[in-house]
Amino acid sequence: MESAQADITQLCQDMFSKMATYLTDKLTATSEDSKLLENMNKLTSLKYLEMKAIAVSRNLKDLNQKYAALWPYLDQITLTEGQVASLEQAAYKLDAYSKKLEAMYKKFERR
Repeated sequence: MESAQADITQLCQDMFSKMATYLTDKLTATSEDSKLLENMNKLTSLKYLEMKAIAVSRNLKDLNQKYAALWPYLDQITLTEGQVASLEQAAYKLDAYSKKLEAMYKKFERR
């Protein structure tokens, strides 16, 4: 009876020891899985940041090319704006001169 009791005790201790090893390994595997996922998330985040930088760089390059293509037209607009302002000043002077002439004509007409 004592030998059966000792065998049962030995088997129980062996079972608990193996169960502890199994659970420890299972928890270790879970922990390693979560570390792996964390590393994958960090790498994915870095990759997205890199892709974003590339996209922004390309967009800036495209915008700079478009701006360079528009530059001659912007210069023409600036030049035309200056010419319009000069023309407007000339029109005001002509208007003032024609009013003077009209006033002089009316003055001579009354005489």
